[in-house]
Amino acid sequence: MAVSRVEKSSRRNNTSELGIRTLSSVVIAGVILTGVYYGGIAWTIIASLIALISLSEFYGLIGKLKNFRVSPGVGYIFSAVFLFSAMKENPQPIVLAMILALCVSGVFTVEVFRRQLTKGTSNAIFNAGGIILGVLYVIIPWVCMIMLRDYSFGRQMLMTLFLCTWACDVGAYIGGKSFGTVKLCEYVSPGKTVQGFVAGIIGSLIANAASIYFFSLPTYPVIFIGIICGIFGQIGDLAESLIKREAGQKDSGNLIPGHGGMLDRFDSILFNGLLTYLILRVLL
Repeated sequence: MAVSRVEKSSRRNNTSELGIRTLSSVVIAGVILTGVYYGGIAWTIIASLIALISLSEFYGLIGKLKNFRVSPGVGYIFSAVFLFSAMKENPQPIVLAMILALCVSGVFTVEVFRRQLTKGTSNAIFNAGGIILGVLYVIIPWVCMIMLRDYSFGRQMLMTLFLCTWACDVGAYIGGKSFGTVKLCEYVSPGKTVQGFVAGIIGSLIANAASIYFFSLPTYPVIFIGIICGIFGQIGDLAESLIKREAGQKDSGNLIPGHGGMLDRFDSILFNGLLTYLILRVLL
C-alpha cells in the first residue's frame, strides 16, 4: 500500500510539473510569436530582454568556476550596444567587429585597475575569455535574429525558425521517451538518446514543410532552416548542458516555472538563429 501511495504521489507530481511546463511554454511561445509578428521595437525589446537575462545566467554559471567581480558589467554594456546596433538597417560587419574589439579592451582595462587596487589579484585571462564568450555565445545570435526580422519574408522566416526549434524539442522528447534506448552523449546529458535525436530532426523537418506551405515561402533556401534546427538546435542544447555540468548546476536559473532559466529555454535557438542568419545572408 505504501508503494502504491508513493507511486500515486509521484504521478501527481509529474502531471503537475508537466502542466506547469506546458503552460509556461504556451506563454513564452505567445510572447515570442507576437513580438516576431509586429517586429520593430517590440521584437527588439523582447529579444534584447531574453538575450541580457540569458547572458546574466551564463555569467552566473561560469562564475561558479571563478568569481567575477566587475568585468561582467563591461559585457552588459557592450551587449546593449550590440543589441542597439541591430536596430540599424544592415549594420556593417566592421562596426560589429569594432564593438567586440572595444569590449575586449574594456575588460582588460578593468582588470588592469583591479590588479593595481587589490595589490596583485586579478583573473584577466579567465575574465576576458568568459566575458567575450558570453557576448559571442548569447548576444550575437540574438542580434542576428533581430536583424533577420528586417529581411524579405523576415517575419515568416523567424516564425519558421522558432516553430522548427520547438518542433525539434517536442519530437526529441517524445521520441526519446517512447523509443530511446541508445545513449547519445551520456557524459554530457544522460537523458539524450540517438532515437530522440533522430525524432527531433524529423519534427523540425515536418514543421519546416508546414511553414513553407502555410507561409508560402520558397522551398529554397528556407528548407535549410529545418535542417539547421533539427541538427544544430540539439547540439546547442548539449552545449548548454556541458556548461552546466562543468559549473555543477542543474539549471541556469529558476525564472521560468518548469523550465529553469532563460538560457535553459532558449539554448537551442542560439545555434539555430546564428546559422540561419548566416546561411540566408549568403544565399539571399
